Amino acid sequence: MTEISLILFDLNGVLYLYDRAARIGQLSLATKRSPDHVKAAIWDSGFEDTGDTGALDAAGYLRGFGACLGCDLSESDWVTAQQAAVTPIAPTLALLSRIRPGVKCAVLTNNNLLVLKHFSILYPEVSGLVGDRACVSAEFGARKPDADVYRKCLVQLGVAPAAALFIDDSPANVAGARTAGLSGYEYAGAEALAIKLERGGLLNG
Repeated sequence: MTEISLILFDLNGVLYLYDRAARIGQLSLATKRSPDHVKAAIWDSGFEDTGDTGALDAAGYLRGFGACLGCDLSESDWVTAQQAAVTPIAPTLALLSRIRPGVKCAVLTNNNLLVLKHFSILYPEVSGLVGDRACVSAEFGARKPDADVYRKCLVQLGVAPAAALFIDDSPANVAGARTAGLSGYEYAGAEALAIKLERGGLLNG
């Protein structure tokens, strides 16, 4: 059995709580569109998923975002809305600093290239722990649970699938990782994850 040398974390739902309603509310304030209009234009239309697949670069995504809403949206307003939606899950983040030497941590999230551009601002707590190993699905031309996303991510990170453990709160995403040859673990809270990592010899004391 290959020894694990990389733990690949999902972002929202594992390291951060994500409140889409809070993001919509902030966008509503910034654009003077109703929350229902924002939700329909960005999420119900499928635009956000399109951004996650990398069909648009960061600038194109922002332009498209504003076009869907029928207004010009500044990059700073977009970032502020994204910040309003996320809250660190402190007990899980604390585990990253306990990972034993020789094992790296990384992030793979279904997200667009504008998130990648501002990752250190949006997610400062984890950015300082993973450095340049923060990856978004848009870099790889598809969304989890497509097996190619995991494979391409690991090529970028220089790690073989058998040496990677993927952690996500979505059963489908965990299944996709296993299809790609990674070990997979379905996140159900920091306490259970700590036990999993301890049993695998992946944590310091």
